[in-house]
Amino acid sequence: MSEAWRQLGTPRAGGILLIADHASNHVPADIDLCIDPALLINHIAVDIGVAEVAALLVARGAVDAAILGGVSRLVVDCNREEDAPGVLPIASDGHAVPGNALDDAGREARLARFFRPYHAHIEATIAAHRPAMILSLHSFTPSLAAHADQARPWQVGVLYNDDDRLAAPAIAALAAEGLNAGDQLPYSGKLLNATMNRHAEGNAIPYVGIEMRQDLIGDSAGQALFAERLARMIAKVALNIAS
Repeated sequence: MSEAWRQLGTPRAGGILLIADHASNHVPADIDLCIDPALLINHIAVDIGVAEVAALLVARGAVDAAILGGVSRLVVDCNREEDAPGVLPIASDGHAVPGNALDDAGREARLARFFRPYHAHIEATIAAHRPAMILSLHSFTPSLAAHADQARPWQVGVLYNDDDRLAAPAIAALAAEGLNAGDQLPYSGKLLNATMNRHAEGNAIPYVGIEMRQDLIGDSAGQALFAERLARMIAKVALNIAS
């Protein structure tokens, strides 16, 4: 294990690997983001419910292993390119993050401590146990404070970039669960797909990005229900890998 990531389950060649960039709200004691601590349970700090759903998917054998980001997305956003301005966010949904206004040395130290080890572990895992499929797991807030007028009615979204092999089967499987499934909603994988671009598309591994609406997975009952739905989706989508 590492402060940059934690792993559940055991990776298997030809299996299914889950990756969750924003599964933690942890801020190491020696890092001061200069924000209200209450924000650490907010969507700007963590993908609410994702760690719990990931653990359930591993426990029931729907995925072989899960790699979860070890720190809050406010410490470092691992679903960005390393040179992207937002990798160390100085603001999120109207909230300033003064502690991320770092000089070049501070930025380099933050990336070297968290961002690079996280992605290096994913790279090593894929090299040693190449999966047949990758599931990228995130969650989204029903409404943004900065754009309160923009409704987000979808219960789940499916994201992808150039490789859309599993997108249509995933959308169909989620619709069969009775869910309002968004295709490239509430945002597009064409614009925000850094981890999957690097580790899935970069290795020609089929993948699907799943965004769960946070109010549906905010408690244990909702997390269990969504894990059941995703497990059935994964089983159906996996049938399309070899076909």
